Amino acid sequence: MKSLKKQRRIQVIALAAVALVVSTALIGYAMRDGINFFRAPSQVMAEPPAPTEVFRIGGLVEEGTLERGQGETVRFRVTDGGASVPVTYTGVLPDLFDEGQGMVGTGRYINGTFEASEILAKHDESYMPREVVDALKEQGVYKDPKGGS
Repeated sequence: MKSLKKQRRIQVIALAAVALVVSTALIGYAMRDGINFFRAPSQVMAEPPAPTEVFRIGGLVEEGTLERGQGETVRFRVTDGGASVPVTYTGVLPDLFDEGQGMVGTGRYINGTFEASEILAKHDESYMPREVVDALKEQGVYKDPKGGS
């Protein structure tokens, strides 16, 4: 009788372990397309990602590089002070998007140009994404709008 209880307990534990492994694998599979890593322009230029990899890039829109093309296509360069990356975007830009302002774009790096599928701009005069601030601080070009470091 004891061996039957012991055998049943082992079966339940084994079944629970298999269910845990299967559920973890399913969650990982579902999230594979939803994870976008952040890269600064210096990181992109130092180690260009594969054309199939979707990632986020952020920094400041370089002064004098904003070109509005035909239709909704826009070209500009994003910089972190150490390097700059050309960006193309087809769509409507956020209202607060401008030269010298912080931005984050999602897309792919293809043939030396970041082709953005989404562009986000800061939403008030003091906001900038944390990743962009960290990248700018690493390059030594970040200026705190509140007067700090």
